[in-house]
This record gives sequence, structure tokens and C-alpha cells, in this order.
Amino acid sequence: MSAALFSAIQGAKTLLVEKTGFVGGTSALSAGSIWIPNTRHASAVGAIDSTTNVEKYLQQIVGNHADVALRAAFLKAGPAAIEVLENHSEVKLRAYVRHPDYRSELEGAALAGRALEPYPFDGRLLGEAFKLVRPPLPEFTLLGGMMVDRTDIGHLLSSTRSVTSLWHSTKLLARYTRDKASYGRGARLVMGNALVGRLLYSLMRQGGVDILTDASLAKIIREPGGPVTAAMLVSEGVSREIGVNAALILAGGGFNRHAGRRIAALGTEAGWSSVAPGSSGDAQDKALEIGARLSERDVSPAFWAPASIRRRRDGSQAVFPHFVLDRAKPGTLVVDSNGRRFVNEAISYHQFALEMLAKGKSAIPAFLIADAAAVRKYGIGMVRPGGWGTRAAVADGYLIAGPTIEQLARGLNIDPGNLRATVDRMNEHARAGRDVEFARGSTVYQNHNGDASTGGANPNLGRIATPPFYALRLYPSDIGTSAGLVTDDAARVLDAGDQPIVGLYACGNDMQSIMGGTYPGPGITLGPAIVFAFIAVSDALAVRFASVE
Repeated sequence: MSAALFSAIQGAKTLLVEKTGFVGGTSALSAGSIWIPNTRHASAVGAIDSTTNVEKYLQQIVGNHADVALRAAFLKAGPAAIEVLENHSEVKLRAYVRHPDYRSELEGAALAGRALEPYPFDGRLLGEAFKLVRPPLPEFTLLGGMMVDRTDIGHLLSSTRSVTSLWHSTKLLARYTRDKASYGRGARLVMGNALVGRLLYSLMRQGGVDILTDASLAKIIREPGGPVTAAMLVSEGVSREIGVNAALILAGGGFNRHAGRRIAALGTEAGWSSVAPGSSGDAQDKALEIGARLSERDVSPAFWAPASIRRRRDGSQAVFPHFVLDRAKPGTLVVDSNGRRFVNEAISYHQFALEMLAKGKSAIPAFLIADAAAVRKYGIGMVRPGGWGTRAAVADGYLIAGPTIEQLARGLNIDPGNLRATVDRMNEHARAGRDVEFARGSTVYQNHNGDASTGGANPNLGRIATPPFYALRLYPSDIGTSAGLVTDDAARVLDAGDQPIVGLYACGNDMQSIMGGTYPGPGITLGPAIVFAFIAVSDALAVRFASVE
């Protein structure tokens, strides 16, 4: 969508092809965070940063698992991409006052300014096109379809203690009641839905862009040794050949749901994936057929998060990623099948899931445990803060409950003595304010996701002591792919001889990640996706976007 919009801004005639009936892909299901350092939004939150700082930070994490030239191109073009996007479209972004990089303990890390998010968007402006926006995961909404962001959640939780929060919450509920009657869900879009809604609205207002949904890429047509000249598309059983004048830009979402490559590369069940339908690697496969190749330098071929799984009432399966809402909070811990901790629960979701994968069968599933006080205050997985839905979650087996730690352990088929000893050690850590086993709560990022309001010595630690006790199962869930088509720093897809396939570009998860399978901060997939869409269009149309007024 970004590539189509950048093209349209330059007056190019563009066709946006979507495999499913929706636009947005996994982006629409995400938090919508966009990691692009040194934009104009950084100074708005008082962040003092530099390219040198960012390079130093990334080098420690990514190293040579990705091409340094691509990283340099991203850092150079990022601020300009955001300038163009905001100056010439309805995409409006902001930076939070505090949004730390995930490895905040490393030199060059930033506490704010690099991660941007979209402003909420009024989906009613889309008219009939509103139905094209992929709905959010039901588990990330309230009351059957009301979207909320972190600001809204804060007001909702404080609505009984603050007049301002009560007024904010009342307006939210009133607006949702009206939207539900007209649209079947909330039309006040936030997070990834807001980003996709803003992109779609911008494309509609810009003009020059046709959108074709429910269409697949059957073939990329290339002259022998020459440029890409056309794409063969299939829609409603009809094949059509579309000529390519300037560029074919692949942004098909990666290969998470690829029938064959998924098992070989990821080795986990497809049912544990958090990505949207349609990310089946078709575009990559068609590029491979004409000489492209996939990256092999990544630390991991995918990005990961721990997730809990539950059967919905309609029979479909919900995969709920545990990003920041529960694992790092006081009164929780995670154990393996032996009842022992194996990981710092407060590290980033990608690191956490990699630890699960490294541990192997004894940690798949792992068990997230919380006492009643923590569940009431923070929720756990699909159970909301306040404990909303606890009884139903226990009834359907999503949550396991026990009046004592020992009885909870028996319900999980875990040795009661081991779990009791683990909980006792965690309670000692909480009293001391220091986790001597895994250093939980030892970085700014970890503390940010804890709860300083408890007044404890460590915002990530708290006693697990209030019965009943609860647990749910965690699985390693892929949230995107890192291994993608090898490109140069202009996003041109390269062949086996490192030569560009003229007219063929890639961005998003179809392109090799500049993070090399690591996860330095929030939005490190969407940020590069937007910037390399910008770079690809700039190269294909031979324009200097910085000169656009």
C-alpha cells in the first residue's frame, strides 16, 4: 500500500493487487508501530538521537546477519519517506514520550523517538471501502469489536478514579454503540487498522490507483536475461496479463503460510502462526522461478512471539500473541514442563520465543502462571484486566486454575514440588527486588513493561501469593518472516550472480530483513517496509522525493 501511494504521489498509474478480499495483511492485525529513527517526530518528544547512535546499536544486535549497505540506505531514506508520506497523504504519525528499544541496555539504544504509531482514524470516511480493511483480531477488541490503544486502555482502567478518564471512556463507548449498529464493528480505527485505513483513504483521495482484491500472482514474465515486462494474475478463475512499464514491486507478506517452505524453515505448526491469511510466499516463489534467491544469513528465518491458543465460539482458532500485557508484570512467572523457569519473562517477545525454541519440547508449551491479584489487575492472555472472562476461560480449558500452587501443578501435569520451589524462589526475588536467576527487571525496556505503581523495588517482580492460581499454555508463534528475497540497497531483486533483475523490486516481508532475524525494537518490520517501498519507487521512477513540495 505504501509503494502504491508513493507511486501515486508521483503521478504514476498503479495497480495494487491483494491476494485476499482485504487490504492490509498482518499489518492490519498489528500494533501499527513503525521503527524509523531520526524523523521529525523524535524531536517532538525531546529525543536526542543520531545516525551514529542507531548504527552502533544495530551493529551490536544484527552484526553481519544482514547487508550493511541496506541498513545504511534505510537510515538515510527513512526521515524523507516519512516527510513525503505525511506531507502528501492522510497518513499521520506520532511518537510516544517513552517507547524504549528492546535492547535498551546496549550502547546507542533510545528510550523514545524511533518508534512511531498512527493517529486514530475515522473509518467512516472510507464509505463502502471500509469493508476492505481487514478487521482486527477479536481478542484485541472490547465488546465484540471496539478497538482501543494503550491510551484508551489507561483511561478505561482509570474511569472510576478520574473525571477525565470517565469522560474519555464514555465517549468511546457512545461512539462504538453508534458504529456497531451501522458497520457491525467499531469504525474508530487504532493501531494497525488505523495505519491501513489511512493508507487506503490516501490512495482513494490521491487517485491513479486501481485496487484488485482476491487475486493471485500466477507468473512473472521476463525476457530471457532481460527486464520484467508483465505479471500474470488470476482473479475469479480468469487469467490476465498486466504489462509492467516501470516496476513490479513484491510485498506479499512473506512465506509464513507456505505449504512446503514453512515446515522446512520454521519447523512449527501452521496453527500457531499469528500472521494473516494470504502470506503464503506466492510472490517469492514466482520471483525464484525467474532467477531470484532467498537470504540465508538470518539469525532466525522468522520473527516470533509467545502465544496462547483458544477455540472461539464459531469454531475458529484464536492465536493470541503475548507481547507486553502480562509476562513482564508483577505476580507472574513462566515455567517449562518440569515446573522450572528457563527464561527472563520480561525480555522482548521475539527473544522470549527464541528461548522457547532453543529449550525444545520441555518448553513447548510453556506455562504462564499468575495469582488472582495479578489476573485482576493486569489480565492474562485473553482474560481482560479486572479478571473479565476468567470463569469462561477456566470452563473451556484456556485457563487452568488451582486453589494452591500444588493443585495447579497437578492440573498442568507438573511436579508439584518443583513448581512450589520455583514460586518460592520467585517470591524471594520479589522481596529482595532482584532476580538473581534471570535478571528480570534489569533494563529500562523491561521496567517499562512492568508496573512501577506497585511501589516495589523492581517493577517487574511481585509475590505470587493470592489464591486461586492460574496458568495458560504458551506456544512459539511466528509473526512474520525475516528470510526473504535478496535485494540491493535500491530494493531491486538480485539473481544468483548478484545482478538486479530489471523491473523487479521487493519490500516488506517478501524482502530480506535488514534486521537479519533479530528484533531491535517495536515496528522493525513495518518501518523498513515503508522505507524500502519509498526507495523502490524512487529508483523505479528515477525521482528525488526530497524535492517534492
